[in-house]
Amino acid sequence: MATVTQLRCRACGATYDAGPEYVCSECFGPLESVYDYEAAAGAISRASVAAGPTSIWRYGPLLPADCVADADLGPGYTPLIHARRIGARLGLRNLYVKNDTVNPTWSFKDRLVALAVAAARRFGFEVLACASTGNLAGAVAAHAARAGMRAVLFIPKGLELSKVMTAAVYNPTIVEVEGTYDDVNRLCTEIASEHPWAFANINMRPFYSEGCKTLAFEACEQLGWRFPDHLVVPVASGNLLVKSEKAFDEFRKVGLVQGRTPRIHGAQAEGCSPVAAAFRAGADVVKPVRPNTVAKSLAIGNPADGSFAVKTARRTGGVIESVTDAELVEGIRLLAETEGIFAETAGGTTIATLKKLAAAGTFGADETVVAFVTGAGLKTLDAVAASLAEPVWIQPSLRDFERGVLSADRRTPVGWVT
Repeated sequence: MATVTQLRCRACGATYDAGPEYVCSECFGPLESVYDYEAAAGAISRASVAAGPTSIWRYGPLLPADCVADADLGPGYTPLIHARRIGARLGLRNLYVKNDTVNPTWSFKDRLVALAVAAARRFGFEVLACASTGNLAGAVAAHAARAGMRAVLFIPKGLELSKVMTAAVYNPTIVEVEGTYDDVNRLCTEIASEHPWAFANINMRPFYSEGCKTLAFEACEQLGWRFPDHLVVPVASGNLLVKSEKAFDEFRKVGLVQGRTPRIHGAQAEGCSPVAAAFRAGADVVKPVRPNTVAKSLAIGNPADGSFAVKTARRTGGVIESVTDAELVEGIRLLAETEGIFAETAGGTTIATLKKLAAAGTFGADETVVAFVTGAGLKTLDAVAASLAEPVWIQPSLRDFERGVLSADRRTPVGWVT
């Protein structure tokens, strides 16, 4: 399985054979993939990456599973945009946005699920399942369809209809559970222990979670094989933030990039910000909360990697901040009107946090800052509907056009019916 040698507990260091395991039997800590970096260094180079596929698989020696061609949707290698217009507003000359809205199911989850499918096929599973706040459900449904596997998606009641529909089109089994995402995740953990199903974010997690590294891999490559000075990422489980640091460390270990690890900053919505609260309090333990935010894709009240995210941010000199729902909606609009990228609520949270950190003087004007925008806004239309201007209505005449359009900008945010 690529250059993975075993699984290791991130908490106590106990090791296990590479397989469908995810929790340490010694301390109940999370397991993650361990690589033979000497072998990886001999198998990967800047030239081999450039010659590879335009997808996550270009970094194959640093991934925990091998690509299965007949099951692959080719996620990854998304654009890194030099965001000059929003940068000018924030006083940042070298601001870049990693635009993961253009993945196969319009979110970064495609990267992770591609690895979960590859691992599940290797271990002989026939059912691919997940506990999801929306984006993962769509990715699991699509990738399972491509792989010829049955998909079963467990979601909390009240998820955005657009996310349910964009998963349902692939004809999975969708199970709506009364409760929060944390309730759904607990149920799925029980099911995974009793039934031979591959749960992408549970028993496949040591392989699935490694997909988060590929955003950071790509950002470094697209910057000309160098590290940014700062990275701003949305925080739900905390895995994306933690694995970003791992990606930078791995690139250094195999000799692809040298330099100081970027300062990694986290972004949360105030209605579900246990990681930001722990960071501000100087605590190592993240206290669970009950989510209450429009950013449903970030609404994990008991984040699995929350404490590790806090430690990663501190270790790299980063900050974990939170923003209000109003601020994150404004973040969605700011990115759209300046750079032409329509992000969902998680992306709005990232941009709003970026704005907050810039105002606090966190970034130097000439420092390189990369912000991860992880999903497309068409999935969360309800969040922005009330803040958008209605069309200017006119009769089909030149006179009405001149009165209604040229004489004044009469657009007023009145809210759209969706």
